[in-house]
Amino acid sequence: MLISNAKPARHQYVEPSEQQGPKKLPWGEGERLQKVLAKAGVASRRAAEEMIEAGRIEVDGKIVREQGLRIDPENAVVRVDGVRVVVRGEQVYLALNKPKGWQSTMSDEHGRPCVGDIVAERIAAGQRLFHVGRLDADTEGLLLLTNDGDLAHRLMHPSFEVSKTYLATVDGEVNTRYVTKLLKEGVELEDGPAKVDKFVVLEVGQGKSLVKVVLHEGRKHIVRRLLAAVDHPVKSLVRTHIGPVALGDQRPGTLRVLGRDEIGKLYEAVSL
Repeated sequence: MLISNAKPARHQYVEPSEQQGPKKLPWGEGERLQKVLAKAGVASRRAAEEMIEAGRIEVDGKIVREQGLRIDPENAVVRVDGVRVVVRGEQVYLALNKPKGWQSTMSDEHGRPCVGDIVAERIAAGQRLFHVGRLDADTEGLLLLTNDGDLAHRLMHPSFEVSKTYLATVDGEVNTRYVTKLLKEGVELEDGPAKVDKFVVLEVGQGKSLVKVVLHEGRKHIVRRLLAAVDHPVKSLVRTHIGPVALGDQRPGTLRVLGRDEIGKLYEAVSL
């Protein structure tokens, strides 16, 4: 973010492209002006809204007082108190299939393989990525990586109740009705009660079962502890979904860039 320290002239020259004021974008396109200002480090989102209300923000040569105006940050000319704000660097949104045996950290002091190894080139190129939530080393599956701190914070915050879906192979042949009732009503764990949003038995046979667990809890080892509490300890575990984002057929250790629709649904899920 670059802000010129030069004082604006009393009668500023307005670039021809700015004379008509900001081009209004339809819902789902561009970004809200207050979020662009927050990303640029001008102010918090709440403070940015107050600055807009006070008439301190210009977009394409016109003072904006409309809250929630969506703009194209790549092309719009934004000024704060007459000083142009330039936003540099793009937001990154990635889906990673974390392999079993890898740590959900950007580095590991014991030299164990970790998520940071997979994105090492991106970090070396200057991207500051962090992961949304964690998976224990023995669990495979979906992790989201981003440099959008606002989105990451909300996705991890329990108040937004973003669901996570897991496929687990467990010991024993699950009694569907009995175990489903227990898990949906709640199980008492050592750190308090916990329950699932949804529980489905997919396959049963040969002394084991394949089950799907959906919950919005984020406590450590929560899926393993819940299933152990109903006498069906986990043999293998994969996270397949975080909110609207699915792992699909993505191979372990691979990254993919989230599509615009997926990002939009994530924002919608956390009311951004």
